[in-house]
Amino acid sequence: MTFKIIFSGQLEFGTERSFERLVELFTHRAENYYRNVLLVKAEDIFKTETCTMEIPRLIVPSASEKEWNNTINILEFVVDYAIAGGLSAWMIRDGEVVKYRHLEPSSDKAAIQAFLHGRELVKESGREEEAKKALSRAIEKFERHAKAYERRGFVNYQLRNYKDALYDYTKSIDINPLAAEPYLGRALVKMVLEDYRGALTDLEQSIKGSMPLQPTHWQARRIKAECLLKLEEYEKAAQELKFVTRRDFATDDPNFKWRKRALFNYGRALLETGKYAEAVTAFDEALQITSSPIDIPEAEQLLYRGLALMKAGKTGFKKDWQEAANRGSKRAAELLQEAA
Repeated sequence: MTFKIIFSGQLEFGTERSFERLVELFTHRAENYYRNVLLVKAEDIFKTETCTMEIPRLIVPSASEKEWNNTINILEFVVDYAIAGGLSAWMIRDGEVVKYRHLEPSSDKAAIQAFLHGRELVKESGREEEAKKALSRAIEKFERHAKAYERRGFVNYQLRNYKDALYDYTKSIDINPLAAEPYLGRALVKMVLEDYRGALTDLEQSIKGSMPLQPTHWQARRIKAECLLKLEEYEKAAQELKFVTRRDFATDDPNFKWRKRALFNYGRALLETGKYAEAVTAFDEALQITSSPIDIPEAEQLLYRGLALMKAGKTGFKKDWQEAANRGSKRAAELLQEAA
């Protein structure tokens, strides 16, 4: 039985000496332990000029489970020598992910432990300053720690330190321009600053640098659509949201909680492009999601569905506007008067 295999990631090794030693050991193991039954080759993945291992995106259409196991084992060995970065690997059969592995440094080196500690603190509300300090320690110990800059950028974004967030995200991109996450983070900052064109450029890089297997890919596409709505480029926004809203996200996927907002925005984009019946369907689906933590005022949802119903030549729009007006929508009240 064969599988489709995908690898993507980057690892940093700190010093030329440790990097050169690792490459020697990798070559020895590849030849003597695994008889070169591997899906990666040293000459393709190790970059001497930067002392890094780089796999922007490697897709192997057909590979055996033995090749997968051998490659994962030798990459686990490689990760033990790294000081920063990470690598993801997917085994796929018939379009379904059979196995997934994410490898990252976890040794007791100071830079690694400071980063791991800071990353955990990022998840805890109210501990942002502690997280910043831990991530800053990681950067002090290893100045090319792209992931530490990206996570610190996120903390600064949360704290509304937008200038510092832009610096951190840009620094992360300078170190590892292949990673998708810092482009996404920088785009969010630019959106706050109303630089929607700049945000679009970063979001396109985030989409390019990620895969549909990764949540980041769909986050970037959804946020790109929000940018396009701001710029009144409704056809392009609808195209992005068409794919996002058709995706079946698992409940533990960070995109799952955004389904309602994506459907609502899809309805708005369809409404603006004259696809009224499709807009009604999108608004209906959005209204059916009642447990979303991403709040959209129901008055606003009813207002827009009423507009779509009216333009689609369907009944029920006055009822929607009446409910929206009862919930405080002045625009719905005005539309009701005009329709009387």
